[in-house]
Amino acid sequence: MAARTSKSPSYPGGIDAVLTQMEGRREPLSHAEGEGLPPLDIDLKALKKAIVPNPADDPAEQPPFRSSYHRKRFALRQEFTGKSELACLHGLLVAHLRKRAWPDHAPALFRRLWAEEADFLLAALDARWQVSAVTTFGDHGAGAEERAVGLALSTLFGAMKLYETERLFSGRPPEAAFALDDKVKAPLPMQMDAYALGSGGLDVNMLGRLWQEADAAPVIRPLARNLIEALIEDPATIFRRLQVMKARKARRKDADAPKKSRKKNVAPVPARAARPSATAPRWGIVATVRADSADILRFAAHHLELGAHELHLYLDAPNPEAIRALGDDPRLRITTCDDSYWRAAGKERMSAHQLRQVFNATRTMRRQAESLDWIAHIDVDEFLLPDRPLAALLAEVPPDKALAHLTPVEALATEPGTTPAAFKMTHTAAGIRKASIQDVYPTFGMHLTGGFLSHATGKVFARTGIPDARLGIHTLKYRGADVSNRAPLAGCLLAHLHAPSWEAFLHHLPFRRSVGSYAKQSERPGKLGVADILTYLEAEEGEAGLRTFFDEVCRDTPELRQKLAAHGMLVEWPLDLDGAVARVFRGRAA
Repeated sequence: MAARTSKSPSYPGGIDAVLTQMEGRREPLSHAEGEGLPPLDIDLKALKKAIVPNPADDPAEQPPFRSSYHRKRFALRQEFTGKSELACLHGLLVAHLRKRAWPDHAPALFRRLWAEEADFLLAALDARWQVSAVTTFGDHGAGAEERAVGLALSTLFGAMKLYETERLFSGRPPEAAFALDDKVKAPLPMQMDAYALGSGGLDVNMLGRLWQEADAAPVIRPLARNLIEALIEDPATIFRRLQVMKARKARRKDADAPKKSRKKNVAPVPARAARPSATAPRWGIVATVRADSADILRFAAHHLELGAHELHLYLDAPNPEAIRALGDDPRLRITTCDDSYWRAAGKERMSAHQLRQVFNATRTMRRQAESLDWIAHIDVDEFLLPDRPLAALLAEVPPDKALAHLTPVEALATEPGTTPAAFKMTHTAAGIRKASIQDVYPTFGMHLTGGFLSHATGKVFARTGIPDARLGIHTLKYRGADVSNRAPLAGCLLAHLHAPSWEAFLHHLPFRRSVGSYAKQSERPGKLGVADILTYLEAEEGEAGLRTFFDEVCRDTPELRQKLAAHGMLVEWPLDLDGAVARVFRGRAA
């Protein structure tokens, strides 16, 4: 074996320094006169029923501490106040047995607790204490089998604690798997081969082997198997993340297969779409909304004034005030998505709002095939901006196209209560180089998709009457594949009032960082996303840092307008939403 010649080990002083530091943490507990563990034959059933009182209420338990045993006992009794004395005794035994020396009967008493009261301890102790217990088995098991299982599990959990702690600095929460394209090409330490996502079996071999080895050690078996099952069920471990990444890789492989073996899926356009030229297409909108009544009223008024034949509004939460304000216009189809709605649909209410949106949109598209030719799926903060009547624009879409794409523009932020009048385009929509983004947003532009905070993908109008089609948030799918026979809807933009004011930006920030648009952007391969930037700025500079970001990227200023205009990315379009409410609903207010 070659000698190691590293002059800069991770721990200065090498293994000798490691052992010295380790032993320094194992000083045995000291005991004052009359202190100590209970005898080996203590009545465990009585301890189970006894409840730990608050040591702060007992003068005999309170500081000043007579010994390190007294200090540890006080801390444990504080932690286990109101819980079983047996659980507290277990903690005290673990504390003794992690040291260099311990009372002679401590190992036997520890094993007796698990041999006789395993079910009770598993219910009374949280995962942290169960890991401490399995580590204690690694040091004090009665035979080679117990010590081997305990040591193996202790090593596994210790390694997990180290790498899961380091992983927090990646900016991702424990339940978020890395994107497949985040992987860098670099050798693993110690000349190890990388785990193969597609075919690797290291994870199942580790867990399966530990499960089998525990079978030969009946006293530790319940504890070991409970911990292994908890690992398998926990959504925030490397084992779950690996399964997510494996599934992603399998889906990517499946998605790539058609490209090699067959043509792209093309959604067939129904024959009835080719209407006589004298008949203008009938169009509608579907939206699943959770917003203030005033915002819902503005959304409805704007699109009814544009000539929508039907407006299907699904209220994601009951909003009787909005229903009263909208009135009984026959073009409005309002549905409250309460428990009775989901029961009637034969579905459980999906936890993700995106899934609820897609369900409602697809259901509407299929049901309205006889009354509508086209339907758009947009949100309550999005507004169609056609330069001519929409029916005329839709009539110009080639008859072999199943969907018409809407190019998004994002509102520049104004003061609360003021409707935005200027919007920005992406560099792609403006037909300019990507490098120009940094000219407009010099500090943050390189981290933004097209300079947008929200989606830069846009939304679609979809033809109705296409069997096996599903109307998603940004596209139409046919038998699981994105529809490829598509065309841009020339002459119509989609205005997104994503952050119309600083106050609105702050209000929506927690939701968008957790499950909304910012969280999605943070997973772009190889890049910082909006969520990463905002997390960093808030940690370093607080709200002032967030305001710096907002002012550069979002706020409607003469300087930003000038930069956008110079690159052909500025759209000026004064929205008159309150005026539309007055005209459509005769001034009715929510």
